Amino acid sequence: MKHNAILVAGPSMRPEGWRKRLAAALPDSPVHVLGESFDKASIGYAATWWHPPGSLSDLPNLKAIFSLGAGVDHVFVDPQLPAVPVARVVDPDLTQRMTEWTVLHVLLHHRQQRLYDRQQQDKLWQEDHEQPAAKDVRVGVMGMGELGADAAEKLKFLGFDVAGWSTTRKSLPGIRSFAGAGERDAFLARTDILVVLMPHTPATHGIINAELLSKLAKNGRLGGPFLVNAGRGGLQVEADILAALDAGTLKGASLDVFETEPLPADSPLWTHPKVYVSPHNAAISDHDAISVFIARQIERLEAGGKLEHVVSRDKGY
Repeated sequence: MKHNAILVAGPSMRPEGWRKRLAAALPDSPVHVLGESFDKASIGYAATWWHPPGSLSDLPNLKAIFSLGAGVDHVFVDPQLPAVPVARVVDPDLTQRMTEWTVLHVLLHHRQQRLYDRQQQDKLWQEDHEQPAAKDVRVGVMGMGELGADAAEKLKFLGFDVAGWSTTRKSLPGIRSFAGAGERDAFLARTDILVVLMPHTPATHGIINAELLSKLAKNGRLGGPFLVNAGRGGLQVEADILAALDAGTLKGASLDVFETEPLPADSPLWTHPKVYVSPHNAAISDHDAISVFIARQIERLEAGGKLEHVVSRDKGY
């Protein structure tokens, strides 16, 4: 028996649509949806997004697990996760979309768009606000993987003074690299706009907190630091962000991800005058592209090749 059937285990991700896409990309592989009747022994691959814990534990011939979106933190919350490789999505379209959102929000803060929105509402014509050049604004990108590196390069192209921080040192032309816990404070101290594109792991949970925000640059040309987070909601402590905004420690924030999603209607972030809120759509995954990506990975494995973009279980990314 050939164990090459695919199980779509993403109850919140319109699984029938994924079934059709994966079946079209791999016509020789049966595709099943979690919750229906199927031969568990036939399943060789699982495509998942917040699958119910334990729902993959009784698939005896499972070979690999694929995430149906960016990030894999949703996979590792399952305490009964099978001991098979887990692959993350690496898709140029997703990277481009994330960079678009990141650049947009860096520019919104850099060019003081909230100020001019208020002026428009008040029908006020005032043009004498100080506007520093991009070269005089220090952007710091926390998390220099595929997404962070691309955003950093595009921001550098626009003229910003860009640095990156990650657990291991990176090498990108014209972008200063800070690495490890020992260099994080120095990175924060030279950052006027902090961009966070890190994975959510036990080590990074709640990393955007009062202590971190207090270490951002206070001497920058923008009059204070700004936060842009499109990584994961679990990275941030929203009470600390709100307190920093109200105290003036933080001048503004753009948040695409939240501790609780959807963002509760009573969250003060919705109406805070210094906050931009978007509904976790900075980089909406192209479902067709992800289906093709998964199909090509399965074809590699079935042909005896190695799975690409395998996640380290120890690191969580």
